[in-house]
Amino acid sequence: MASIIFVYRPDPRVGDLPGEPPSLVNMAYIRWFRMAGELAAFGHSVTMALPDGVPLRAPAGVSSRLKYVSLSAARWDEYDVVKTYMHRGFDTLSRYGGAGHPFLISKLGSVVAEQDREGIYFYGDVRKRLYETQARIAAVSQFVTVLNEQGRQLFAESHGRATNILCIPGAVDSTLPSVGPDPYPESGGVARVLFAGTVYSDAQQPEANRTLVRKLNALGQMIGSRGCRLFLMGDGDISALDGRHVTWLGAVPCHRSWDYLRHADVGIVVAAGRVHHNNESTKIYSYLRVGLPVVTESGFPNESLVSKTGHGFVVAADDLDEMANRIVTASTMQWDGQRARNYILRNHTWRHRAAVYDSLLRRRFGPANAALAPAGMKV
Repeated sequence: MASIIFVYRPDPRVGDLPGEPPSLVNMAYIRWFRMAGELAAFGHSVTMALPDGVPLRAPAGVSSRLKYVSLSAARWDEYDVVKTYMHRGFDTLSRYGGAGHPFLISKLGSVVAEQDREGIYFYGDVRKRLYETQARIAAVSQFVTVLNEQGRQLFAESHGRATNILCIPGAVDSTLPSVGPDPYPESGGVARVLFAGTVYSDAQQPEANRTLVRKLNALGQMIGSRGCRLFLMGDGDISALDGRHVTWLGAVPCHRSWDYLRHADVGIVVAAGRVHHNNESTKIYSYLRVGLPVVTESGFPNESLVSKTGHGFVVAADDLDEMANRIVTASTMQWDGQRARNYILRNHTWRHRAAVYDSLLRRRFGPANAALAPAGMKV
């Protein structure tokens, strides 16, 4: 069994309420807590390092097996493993004096190149800072985690390191909260078309924000006269969102978000550009998890999930006319939602992803606590 401490942000996330634990309203926090919870379920001892001043207790819907400590109180040498999350997590660990730990696992989202590159939506000084963090990660981390083979190849090419790079994609919950009442505002009986996810901001990815909001506005207008209404559930800068055509549902905590997916008719994915080099769309897993048909622009590394499940349509990037047509078509079709749900549960849950880490940790630190392992899971 390994003792592990998870590190991410040095400060509360914008939108978190003072005096409350972090809220799981975007995929960054969801993945951070879900992977920690699954490793704890395998029998490892897992602690979350929270920003100073954040209450040391679990957000709603999070594993009760996790422990918590404030960043400034963390004693890194007390843990077998330090696992950082995103570039920011490694920067946070460095700031708090833990980057010299002998067993670091550094998880990355988008891997950036030394120069601006098509399909990677970080530019200029922002990309340069991320690249410098990657170089430090390559030098000191025992293992680096990326989302897919494209990310692995770019990391190896950029930093001259091809060993101990784990490809662990996104995933989705295996167990969901009980079905609740329809949470949507009255929409006049029209089909609900949902975009569930962040649209970013000027502080994160300004070009991506402008592109995503522009596409949502255009699609909302195109489908609005054809029996559909577009809804956005998520955070980011929505100042340019056109409320005549798109209804913003707010940034909804994870445990409440499932009813928005369950009561929708179509889930959509729009892209920040013609290709996403190594950053997938995690929302595809979530849509399929509840049997929601998906209409997505092409260019995502995991878009094949739609074809494998036969549960939606992949449309050429930037062809919004065709995407609107497919959305309307999808909203009128009968779909085999159970087939999609079963496929995701067999292949793409957080438990499947955490099993990769569990195997690695058991080889290095010995067996986990079998009494705590998930039912039917060997340890």
